[in-house]
Amino acid sequence: MINITLKDGIVKQYEPGIQVAEIARSLGAGLYKAACAARVDGVACDLRTELLRDCAVEICTFDDPDGRHAFWHTGSHILAQAVLRLHPAAKFAIGPAVADGFYYDFDISPAFTPEDLTAIEDEMRKIVKEALPIERILVSPADAMALFKDQPYKLELIQKHADAGEEISLYRQGEFTDLCAGPHLLTTAPLKAIKLTNATGAYWHGDSRLPMLSRIYGTAYPKASELEAHLALLEEAKKRDHRKLGRELGIFAMMDEGPGFPFFLPNGMAIKNNLLDYWRELHHRDGYKEISTPIMLNQSLWQRSGHWGHYKNNMYTTEIDDTAFAIKPMNCPGAMLVYKNSLHSYRELPLRMAELGLVHRHELSGALHGLMRVRSFTQDDAHIYMMESQIKEEIKGVIRLTDEIYSMFGFDYKIELSTMPEDHMGDEATWETATADLRAAMEELGRDYTVNEGDGAFYGPKLDFHLVDAIGRTWQCATIQLDFQMPERFELEYVGEDGERHRPVMIHRALLGSIERFIGILIEHFAGAFPTWLAPTQVMLVPISEAHHAYAHEVLAKLEAAGIRAEADLRNEKMNYKIREAQLKKIPYMLVMGDKEMADGTVAVRARKEERGGTKSVADFIAATTEEIVNRSL
Repeated sequence: MINITLKDGIVKQYEPGIQVAEIARSLGAGLYKAACAARVDGVACDLRTELLRDCAVEICTFDDPDGRHAFWHTGSHILAQAVLRLHPAAKFAIGPAVADGFYYDFDISPAFTPEDLTAIEDEMRKIVKEALPIERILVSPADAMALFKDQPYKLELIQKHADAGEEISLYRQGEFTDLCAGPHLLTTAPLKAIKLTNATGAYWHGDSRLPMLSRIYGTAYPKASELEAHLALLEEAKKRDHRKLGRELGIFAMMDEGPGFPFFLPNGMAIKNNLLDYWRELHHRDGYKEISTPIMLNQSLWQRSGHWGHYKNNMYTTEIDDTAFAIKPMNCPGAMLVYKNSLHSYRELPLRMAELGLVHRHELSGALHGLMRVRSFTQDDAHIYMMESQIKEEIKGVIRLTDEIYSMFGFDYKIELSTMPEDHMGDEATWETATADLRAAMEELGRDYTVNEGDGAFYGPKLDFHLVDAIGRTWQCATIQLDFQMPERFELEYVGEDGERHRPVMIHRALLGSIERFIGILIEHFAGAFPTWLAPTQVMLVPISEAHHAYAHEVLAKLEAAGIRAEADLRNEKMNYKIREAQLKKIPYMLVMGDKEMADGTVAVRARKEERGGTKSVADFIAATTEEIVNRSL
């Protein structure tokens, strides 16, 4: 018998070779029906997995990320099966599960139409009703190549495994068989609610030199009500799309002359500068020294830092005076040189250096997405140099600062600890020490976290902070990376209390991450209706007629003198039209002024939030608005 440790530490005994699905069945018919996948000793696996030794088993339903992944991965296979039933000549490529569903790429001509998607969706529902059993099969590369002899994209993928002499994992449902490592559901039946959401083009391997394929996106849920809720969320997300709002509100633009390189317009610069003022205020308070390093540095520096070996395909390069240079994709190596510029004592440590550095990274054109995925962005970096005895407290300080910033914008967040990847620098013992320090800091602060095994940076483990926005989506922004490697590579030193030279330890950290991406997140989080302190235009003055223009100019001068960003709409348009325009621009306050207001020295306040309206003296309005701005109220 083998011992299986279940949820809450319960241990049960089973015969060796039992499948995880049978364990789920033994625990209850409801769990067996809802099971999508499992974790064995923390590793996601198929319900068909046979257990031969003592281990810990978790059954994953749709409510679990690994369960959803298996559910949606099965959805992608149902999609491919439906397409091949309707279009037998199509060549199929890959079909993974993604963040909120799945997609599949096909080589087909002409491209899919909306009518095609409707027919494919109907065929998918038929496959679900057929409740086809799904089985996993292992075959030799030769057998796999014979099976997929008419599918060139599958043959290319099989060849990679054949070169390594590996067995090929296949999944079969009815007449459809696909090359896949899994995991998948036991049958097609659980996908009760299916929706195909979009059809677009995508290059094979994301490479514009390779064929353009037709990609179909879709999603699926166990219940129709869950699908309806998801589709409602998608509709809300469309309304909040930062690309649409960024254009409508004059925040940023993307130009053909610089694909992936954002242009900030005047309204966008007002937001960006206020955000950076806040960032500088906090960092000055917490003892950070701001630095600025060159945007382009000698290639030898990047070889020394390790970036050239690990990251060169994402770097832009040039040549100056017959010497190779690279535009910086990260600020770290420049910060190393700043540290090395002078000799440091233990009395200076921890030394906190912050930089708002413009970095450039080559992203494939198909991956570019508004401000969320760009080729140039400002990273709010800081590098903290310290003694080993100071590690825990410095990490705790950064976590507290991150919490303060995210709370300012009304964000909840989750923390993820990423551990040593296969492609890493340094010895495992050092990595274990660094990882233990990150764990200890979070546990002492009482913070919950999840572990992302093997996803650390190549030079050290890290903490990633995932924001949860107003409609429940998550965004990865802040990161804290503990690094024992780069101080070694750059031979950083400080003079200890004993008068000897010692190696400091380093923290890399970014709180907003990419300033550009954070602004994109803020646009969607607030749906363009920024809190007053961030709003590009905080107040719009609306005189009722030309007779009130002089009074509007008088009030405008007072607002501007108080540091309030205000404009006056002096166009020859009706008042209601002007108010509607200001509402569309999502301006926090409109001040309407006619004969009565001019006579009384007041303004009629129309607030974006109606409870803040009413008639007020100009002085009272300025005082209340100034307080709101100074306190950075939401």
